[in-house]
Amino acid sequence: MINTFCKKPLWEVSRTLAAVAGGTVPADTVITGARLVNVCTHEIQEDISVAVSCGRIALVGDTSHCIGPDTAVVDARGQYLAPGFLDGHIHVESSMMSAGEYARSVIPHGTTGIYMDPHEICNVLGLPGVKCMLEDASRTPLKAMMTTPSCVPAVPGFEDTGSFIGPAEVAETMSWKECVGLGEMMNFPGILGSSDHAHGITGATLEAGRIVTGHYSMPETGRGLNAYIASGVRCCHESTREEDALAKMRLGMYAMFREGSAWHDLKEAVKSITNRQVDSRFAVLISDDTHPHTLSALGHLDHLVRRAVEEGVDPVTAIQMVTINCAQCFQMDHDFGSVTPGKCADLVLLDNLEDLQVTKVWIDGDLVAENGAMIREFAPYAYPEWATHSMHVGEAITKETFRIPASKDQVTVRAIEVIPARVGSYERHVTLTAKDGRLESDPSQDVLKTVVFERHHETGTKGFGFVKGFGITCGAMASTVAHDAHNLLVIGTSDEDMALAANTLIACGGGMTAVQNGKVLGTVPLPIAGLMNDKPAEEMSRLVEVLEESWKQIGCSMPSPFMTMALIPLACLPELRLTNKGLVDCTSFRFVPLEVE
Repeated sequence: MINTFCKKPLWEVSRTLAAVAGGTVPADTVITGARLVNVCTHEIQEDISVAVSCGRIALVGDTSHCIGPDTAVVDARGQYLAPGFLDGHIHVESSMMSAGEYARSVIPHGTTGIYMDPHEICNVLGLPGVKCMLEDASRTPLKAMMTTPSCVPAVPGFEDTGSFIGPAEVAETMSWKECVGLGEMMNFPGILGSSDHAHGITGATLEAGRIVTGHYSMPETGRGLNAYIASGVRCCHESTREEDALAKMRLGMYAMFREGSAWHDLKEAVKSITNRQVDSRFAVLISDDTHPHTLSALGHLDHLVRRAVEEGVDPVTAIQMVTINCAQCFQMDHDFGSVTPGKCADLVLLDNLEDLQVTKVWIDGDLVAENGAMIREFAPYAYPEWATHSMHVGEAITKETFRIPASKDQVTVRAIEVIPARVGSYERHVTLTAKDGRLESDPSQDVLKTVVFERHHETGTKGFGFVKGFGITCGAMASTVAHDAHNLLVIGTSDEDMALAANTLIACGGGMTAVQNGKVLGTVPLPIAGLMNDKPAEEMSRLVEVLEESWKQIGCSMPSPFMTMALIPLACLPELRLTNKGLVDCTSFRFVPLEVE
């Protein structure tokens, strides 16, 4: 793959690098006396120096002959030098920050490159919205490599989105310089069923020589998983069990162990490595979705490496999982993933291998962050007006909007039971007692009314359902971060509070809010596509902290409930989901009525 993400292509600077290594031309930068984390051989090499020129590594070893009068020399004695960290699967939009502010937040934690799947903004604004994100990211040092959104909508026919991506659109993006592959193919039913649409999308990617990334959330690891991998899918981040991850790695698929703000799959999935004597080369650590307060409080990939070590992975193996393994997954290890001659000088200096505090970060040989802070500034970016006005609900929302007529006094309904810190859900059958001919929330059973409003084309369509598991006793939550169509999702105990929550987000252009007894307790405005804000991480973190307290006030104690809530409309995850078109049985992929007959 031709890499456009380094300062200079190797063919252009190969003579200079050879000259620097040979001592006839001085290096731009030399890092001396480090303890090298060699991810190629899984060892720590003592007293190693690295010479950098033209944004690439010229020599690893004794660099005394590479130092000239203008060479910048960095004394790294006592510290560990590692390759820059790579996140193999991330939705920047889930940070609630713009791409630029996201970069500013993660680079000081050692992240030098991300493989971003912008399918959130694509579902709302289409490829023009994706181009805005790429323009935003391009002004930063972070290497933002795009995997084209593959599922817009996620499961065709079950939801209304703001856009549509098919084989022709995917083929178009494969010529973009930022594109390195296809975003997670969530439509695994289409792949397994050999649909023209799904295979047209993966086919356009494979024909262009790019990587197809996956999303196989089924517990089945036999014929279905084999078929999915045989179609060309190279990796998957949906392993929630030890056996899932092991089966994928045994079949040559990269198993991505997820540890985000809400999805804590690493603990179980990593047992596929720690409980067995198996090679870890097909194991990758990824974040998928991370909120700003997580980034501010815990970090990014440095946090994931620490978590892996806590679960019994040795530090060098854990670092391999965010460097060379990831680079090899995307067939870009000729440029990324190791501290070796010819590679891009994307480097991280760590004070130790216990708590892995990042002290310096270089990208393409430039020092960009030091002691937890960016030291390189970049130009501002303003999203166009059409990207910040995406709320088109198509009706005035009042408390009457939320009424659900009851067919009789006692009604058994289907309810979605969410699982804290997990992406799955259960279908439960719950009996409700009608009030004045209507079905209402029943907090005593932890059953809450839920409505999804189409918000892209003013169609006025909406789906009604009930959820369990949030523990809300009084109040409502609403969000326009509602995967993957990102329609307006509202959950609550009363129609009045639900209407207030919905209208609060319509007024601010989208976001997340919590209300109680007619009062707005906390709101995170996300005016960019109803998904992001261009405020810094620290400010976004404060807004989220207020919202977290609001969750607790209305009775919800689960971690990052808005991330769990955001999956309620995602019709490619088992067992039951709710979209603007209605309830979807995600095991048989058909619409089902609210009432159980």
